[in-house]
Amino acid sequence: MQVRYAVGPNETRQFNTNQLRDNFLVETLFEPNTLQLCYSHYDRVIVGGVQPTSESVHLPTYPELRSDYFLERREMGVINVGDTGTIEVDGQTYELGKLDCLYIGKGSQQVTFASQSADSPAQFYLLSAPAHKEYPTQKAAQGDVFSAPMGSSDTANERVIYRYIHKDGLPSCQLVMGLTILKTGSVWNTMPAHVHDRRMEAYFYFDLDPAHRVLHLMGQPTETRHILVANHQAVISPPWSIHSGCGTANYSFIWGMAGENLDYADMDMTAIADLR
Repeated sequence: MQVRYAVGPNETRQFNTNQLRDNFLVETLFEPNTLQLCYSHYDRVIVGGVQPTSESVHLPTYPELRSDYFLERREMGVINVGDTGTIEVDGQTYELGKLDCLYIGKGSQQVTFASQSADSPAQFYLLSAPAHKEYPTQKAAQGDVFSAPMGSSDTANERVIYRYIHKDGLPSCQLVMGLTILKTGSVWNTMPAHVHDRRMEAYFYFDLDPAHRVLHLMGQPTETRHILVANHQAVISPPWSIHSGCGTANYSFIWGMAGENLDYADMDMTAIADLR
């Protein structure tokens, strides 16, 4: 498990390209039969991925957590971006198709990931945060959750937002999680941009052609920086940073937050004309 320390806006404005990528980009999330995890000191969120192929993969604990098992003091959200797979939680098995979500509550001790087919494996994106209260483990299929069209083809940001883990959906201690799918011909996400100083956010980009990239914008609204992001890569976004992007083709992304509150609409907007 990688560990990333928190850095502030004053340090970040001095970073070169490699330093930005080293601090905020998670480049590898899916490798056969392994867990890939990154522990961020922003709200102590863990970003990760697992791609079981020829065998199932068990969720272990790690020395950095100082816990008897991974979810002893944590909760986790999982969204499958691959083919059908299963997650077994303390003897209960949940089948997840593409874009289905599973919330796994604090206190769950045995978690195992598997694919239905080794040739067409599941790809489980994981987001975990500390939790002080137990909530039940529950599944949400993509077709059953809140969704809303947003944007317009005129501004190249026509998209559909799906909310899975939030105060009116799957309940959690502090996780908020969902995904956005851009329509063909649309490339902008989260524009106009915003920050929410009360919680961090992570963006995981998927369904992006391997030859294409997303120009992910970060930094303070008047001190923006960018990171070029490929398919199946994630960006850790600090609470003081915008998180927006423009692709060379349409794409999808999973957004996930943790911090002080569960209010999806808690954001401080920045007018496009005020960005620098």
